[in-house]
Amino acid sequence: MNSSSDRSSRDDSVRHRVVAIDGPAGSGKSTVAKRLANVAGLEYLDTGAMYRAVTFAVILRNVDPEDSVAVTQVAEDCTIVQHEDGTVTVDGVDATVEIRGSLVSSVVSLVSSHEGVRRELVSRQRQWVRTRGGGVLDGRDIATAVFPDALLKVYLTASPEVRATRRTSQGSSEAQTGNSDTNDDYERVLLDIQRRDKLDSEREHDPLRQDADAYLVDTSDMTIDEVVALLSNLFDEALRSISD
Repeated sequence: MNSSSDRSSRDDSVRHRVVAIDGPAGSGKSTVAKRLANVAGLEYLDTGAMYRAVTFAVILRNVDPEDSVAVTQVAEDCTIVQHEDGTVTVDGVDATVEIRGSLVSSVVSLVSSHEGVRRELVSRQRQWVRTRGGGVLDGRDIATAVFPDALLKVYLTASPEVRATRRTSQGSSEAQTGNSDTNDDYERVLLDIQRRDKLDSEREHDPLRQDADAYLVDTSDMTIDEVVALLSNLFDEALRSISD
Protein backbone atom coordinates (compact mmCIF):
# COMPACT_ATOMS: atom_id res chain seq x y z
CA MET A 1 0.00 0.00 0.00
CA ASN A 2 1.26 3.48 -0.71
CA SER A 3 1.41 6.23 1.88
CA SER A 4 -1.66 8.06 0.60
CA SER A 5 -3.71 4.85 0.83
CA ASP A 6 -2.45 4.26 4.35
CA ARG A 7 -3.45 7.80 5.36
CA SER A 8 -6.87 7.27 3.80
CA SER A 9 -7.30 4.07 5.79
CA ARG A 10 -6.31 5.78 9.04
CA ASP A 11 -8.60 8.74 8.36
CA ASP A 12 -11.54 6.42 7.64
CA SER A 13 -10.92 4.36 10.75
CA VAL A 14 -10.65 7.40 13.01
CA ARG A 15 -13.73 9.10 11.59
CA HIS A 16 -15.95 6.09 11.24
CA ARG A 17 -17.06 3.09 13.27
CA VAL A 18 -15.29 0.23 11.52
CA VAL A 19 -15.38 -3.35 12.77
CA ALA A 20 -12.85 -5.61 11.02
CA ILE A 21 -13.38 -9.37 11.29
CA ASP A 22 -10.76 -11.65 9.75
CA GLY A 23 -10.23 -15.39 9.79
CA PRO A 24 -9.99 -18.54 7.69
CA ALA A 25 -12.78 -20.24 5.76
CA GLY A 26 -15.46 -21.81 7.93
CA SER A 27 -14.65 -19.86 11.08
CA GLY A 28 -18.09 -18.23 11.05
CA LYS A 29 -17.01 -14.76 9.89
CA SER A 30 -19.92 -13.97 7.59
CA THR A 31 -22.67 -15.23 9.89
CA VAL A 32 -21.20 -13.46 12.91
CA ALA A 33 -20.48 -10.24 11.00
CA LYS A 34 -24.04 -10.02 9.64
CA ARG A 35 -25.59 -10.47 13.05
CA LEU A 36 -23.14 -8.11 14.75
CA ALA A 37 -23.89 -5.44 12.16
CA ASN A 38 -27.59 -5.75 12.96
CA VAL A 39 -26.97 -5.53 16.72
CA ALA A 40 -24.58 -2.58 16.35
CA GLY A 41 -26.79 -0.68 13.91
CA LEU A 42 -24.17 -0.79 11.16
CA GLU A 43 -24.20 -1.98 7.57
CA TYR A 44 -22.36 -5.15 6.55
CA LEU A 45 -20.00 -5.82 3.65
CA ASP A 46 -18.95 -9.35 2.70
CA THR A 47 -15.51 -8.72 1.18
CA GLY A 48 -15.06 -12.41 0.47
CA ALA A 49 -18.06 -12.24 -1.84
CA MET A 50 -16.29 -9.46 -3.74
CA TYR A 51 -13.27 -11.66 -4.44
CA ARG A 52 -15.56 -14.53 -5.36
CA ALA A 53 -17.48 -12.22 -7.69
CA VAL A 54 -14.27 -11.22 -9.48
CA THR A 55 -13.36 -14.91 -9.75
CA PHE A 56 -16.78 -15.62 -11.25
CA ALA A 57 -16.19 -12.86 -13.81
CA VAL A 58 -12.73 -14.26 -14.61
CA ILE A 59 -14.21 -17.70 -15.26
CA LEU A 60 -17.15 -16.29 -17.22
CA ARG A 61 -14.79 -14.32 -19.47
CA ASN A 62 -12.50 -17.32 -19.91
CA VAL A 63 -9.49 -15.43 -18.51
CA ASP A 64 -6.45 -17.33 -17.27
CA PRO A 65 -6.58 -16.94 -13.44
CA GLU A 66 -2.76 -16.94 -13.35
CA ASP A 67 -2.54 -13.95 -15.72
CA SER A 68 -2.13 -11.10 -13.25
CA VAL A 69 -2.63 -8.31 -15.78
CA ALA A 70 -5.76 -9.81 -17.34
CA VAL A 71 -7.29 -10.73 -13.98
CA THR A 72 -6.62 -7.25 -12.61
CA GLN A 73 -8.35 -5.77 -15.65
CA VAL A 74 -11.41 -7.89 -14.92
CA ALA A 75 -11.41 -6.70 -11.31
CA GLU A 76 -11.24 -3.08 -12.41
CA ASP A 77 -13.96 -3.47 -15.06
CA CYS A 78 -16.61 -5.65 -13.43
CA THR A 79 -19.61 -4.31 -11.55
CA ILE A 80 -20.34 -6.06 -8.26
CA VAL A 81 -23.52 -5.38 -6.29
CA GLN A 82 -24.43 -6.97 -2.95
CA HIS A 83 -28.18 -6.51 -2.57
CA GLU A 84 -30.10 -6.20 0.69
CA ASP A 85 -31.82 -9.54 0.13
CA GLY A 86 -28.44 -11.29 0.03
CA THR A 87 -28.17 -11.76 -3.71
CA VAL A 88 -24.96 -10.85 -5.50
CA THR A 89 -24.90 -9.68 -9.10
CA VAL A 90 -21.85 -9.45 -11.32
CA ASP A 91 -22.24 -7.22 -14.38
CA GLY A 92 -25.99 -7.52 -13.91
CA VAL A 93 -25.97 -11.33 -13.72
CA ASP A 94 -27.26 -13.05 -10.57
CA ALA A 95 -24.23 -15.01 -9.37
CA THR A 96 -25.40 -15.68 -5.79
CA VAL A 97 -25.22 -19.48 -6.10
CA GLU A 98 -22.29 -19.66 -8.50
CA ILE A 99 -19.86 -17.64 -6.36
CA ARG A 100 -20.23 -20.25 -3.58
CA GLY A 101 -19.81 -23.22 -5.92
CA SER A 102 -16.82 -25.56 -6.19
CA LEU A 103 -15.49 -24.03 -9.41
CA VAL A 104 -15.15 -20.54 -7.92
CA SER A 105 -13.93 -21.98 -4.61
CA SER A 106 -11.12 -23.83 -6.38
CA VAL A 107 -9.78 -20.65 -8.01
CA VAL A 108 -10.64 -17.77 -5.67
CA SER A 109 -7.44 -17.99 -3.59
CA LEU A 110 -5.36 -17.70 -6.76
CA VAL A 111 -7.38 -14.75 -8.10
CA SER A 112 -7.22 -13.06 -4.69
CA SER A 113 -3.44 -13.37 -4.57
CA HIS A 114 -2.87 -10.87 -7.40
CA GLU A 115 -1.75 -7.47 -6.12
CA GLY A 116 -3.82 -5.56 -8.66
CA VAL A 117 -7.01 -7.36 -7.67
CA ARG A 118 -6.41 -6.64 -3.98
CA ARG A 119 -5.59 -3.00 -4.71
CA GLU A 120 -8.83 -2.51 -6.65
CA LEU A 121 -11.09 -4.22 -4.13
CA VAL A 122 -9.44 -2.56 -1.13
CA SER A 123 -10.17 0.78 -2.79
CA ARG A 124 -13.82 -0.20 -3.22
CA GLN A 125 -14.05 -1.37 0.39
CA ARG A 126 -12.68 1.92 1.72
CA GLN A 127 -15.05 3.88 -0.50
CA TRP A 128 -17.95 1.78 0.80
CA VAL A 129 -17.05 2.73 4.39
CA ARG A 130 -16.63 6.41 3.54
CA THR A 131 -20.06 6.45 1.92
CA ARG A 132 -21.75 4.82 4.91
CA GLY A 133 -19.75 6.32 7.74
CA GLY A 134 -18.67 2.93 9.04
CA GLY A 135 -19.63 -0.70 8.89
CA VAL A 136 -18.78 -4.30 9.70
CA LEU A 137 -16.47 -5.97 7.20
CA ASP A 138 -15.24 -9.54 7.19
CA GLY A 139 -12.47 -11.12 5.18
CA ARG A 140 -8.83 -12.12 5.41
CA ASP A 141 -6.97 -8.81 5.49
CA ILE A 142 -9.45 -6.26 6.82
CA ALA A 143 -7.59 -5.54 10.07
CA THR A 144 -4.09 -5.97 8.68
CA ALA A 145 -4.32 -4.14 5.35
CA VAL A 146 -7.68 -2.50 4.65
CA PHE A 147 -8.41 -0.85 8.03
CA PRO A 148 -5.40 -1.36 10.32
CA ASP A 149 -6.78 1.30 12.69
CA ALA A 150 -10.33 -0.06 12.83
CA LEU A 151 -12.32 0.69 15.97
CA LEU A 152 -12.58 -3.04 16.68
CA LYS A 153 -10.43 -5.80 15.18
CA VAL A 154 -11.29 -9.48 15.64
CA TYR A 155 -9.66 -12.66 14.35
CA LEU A 156 -12.12 -15.56 14.32
CA THR A 157 -10.77 -19.06 13.99
CA ALA A 158 -11.64 -22.71 14.67
CA SER A 159 -9.88 -26.00 14.13
CA PRO A 160 -9.80 -27.26 10.51
CA GLU A 161 -11.88 -30.26 11.57
CA VAL A 162 -14.62 -28.09 13.08
CA ARG A 163 -14.64 -25.84 10.06
CA ALA A 164 -14.93 -28.81 7.71
CA THR A 165 -17.83 -30.19 9.73
CA ARG A 166 -19.60 -26.83 9.51
CA ARG A 167 -19.09 -26.62 5.76
CA THR A 168 -20.31 -30.18 5.24
CA SER A 169 -23.42 -29.56 7.36
CA GLN A 170 -24.07 -26.29 5.56
CA GLY A 171 -23.81 -28.09 2.23
CA SER A 172 -26.33 -30.70 3.31
CA SER A 173 -28.83 -28.07 4.41
CA GLU A 174 -28.49 -26.14 1.16
CA ALA A 175 -28.63 -29.06 -1.24
CA GLN A 176 -31.78 -27.70 -2.86
CA THR A 177 -29.88 -24.63 -4.14
CA GLY A 178 -27.99 -26.62 -6.74
CA ASN A 179 -24.64 -25.53 -5.28
CA SER A 180 -22.07 -28.07 -6.56
CA ASP A 181 -20.25 -27.91 -3.22
CA THR A 182 -23.11 -29.53 -1.36
CA ASN A 183 -22.25 -33.12 -2.27
CA ASP A 184 -18.69 -32.90 -1.01
CA ASP A 185 -18.03 -35.22 1.89
CA TYR A 186 -16.18 -34.27 5.04
CA GLU A 187 -12.74 -35.48 3.96
CA ARG A 188 -12.86 -33.59 0.69
CA VAL A 189 -14.00 -30.39 2.41
CA LEU A 190 -11.26 -30.76 5.04
CA LEU A 191 -8.57 -31.12 2.38
CA ASP A 192 -9.92 -28.05 0.55
CA ILE A 193 -9.91 -25.98 3.76
CA GLN A 194 -6.32 -27.00 4.49
CA ARG A 195 -5.33 -26.12 0.92
CA ARG A 196 -6.97 -22.70 1.11
CA ASP A 197 -5.45 -22.00 4.54
CA LYS A 198 -2.00 -22.64 3.08
CA LEU A 199 -2.58 -20.51 0.00
CA ASP A 200 -4.12 -17.62 1.96
CA SER A 201 -1.43 -17.58 4.64
CA GLU A 202 1.49 -17.89 2.23
CA ARG A 203 0.43 -15.49 -0.52
CA GLU A 204 2.81 -12.63 -1.20
CA HIS A 205 0.34 -9.76 -0.92
CA ASP A 206 -1.63 -9.21 2.32
CA PRO A 207 -1.52 -12.82 3.59
CA LEU A 208 -4.03 -14.11 6.11
CA ARG A 209 -2.75 -13.53 9.63
CA GLN A 210 -3.95 -12.26 12.98
CA ASP A 211 -3.26 -8.57 13.49
CA ALA A 212 -1.27 -7.80 16.63
CA ASP A 213 -4.14 -5.69 18.01
CA ALA A 214 -6.97 -8.05 17.06
CA TYR A 215 -8.93 -10.06 19.59
CA LEU A 216 -8.43 -13.78 18.97
CA VAL A 217 -11.71 -15.68 19.25
CA ASP A 218 -11.68 -19.47 18.78
CA THR A 219 -15.23 -20.41 17.84
CA SER A 220 -14.66 -24.19 17.90
CA ASP A 221 -16.71 -24.68 21.07
CA MET A 222 -18.93 -21.61 20.84
CA THR A 223 -22.40 -21.06 19.44
CA ILE A 224 -23.11 -18.21 17.05
CA ASP A 225 -25.11 -16.46 19.77
CA GLU A 226 -22.16 -16.65 22.16
CA VAL A 227 -19.73 -15.25 19.59
CA VAL A 228 -22.07 -12.40 18.65
CA ALA A 229 -22.66 -11.53 22.30
CA LEU A 230 -18.91 -11.44 22.96
CA LEU A 231 -18.20 -9.22 19.97
CA SER A 232 -21.13 -6.95 20.81
CA ASN A 233 -19.64 -6.38 24.27
CA LEU A 234 -16.21 -5.69 22.75
CA PHE A 235 -17.79 -3.21 20.34
CA ASP A 236 -19.56 -1.40 23.18
CA GLU A 237 -16.27 -1.19 25.10
CA ALA A 238 -14.53 0.21 22.03
CA LEU A 239 -17.20 2.89 21.65
CA ARG A 240 -16.88 3.86 25.31
CA SER A 241 -13.11 4.11 24.96
CA ILE A 242 -13.35 6.76 22.24
CA SER A 243 -16.09 8.72 24.01
CA ASP A 244 -14.28 8.96 27.35
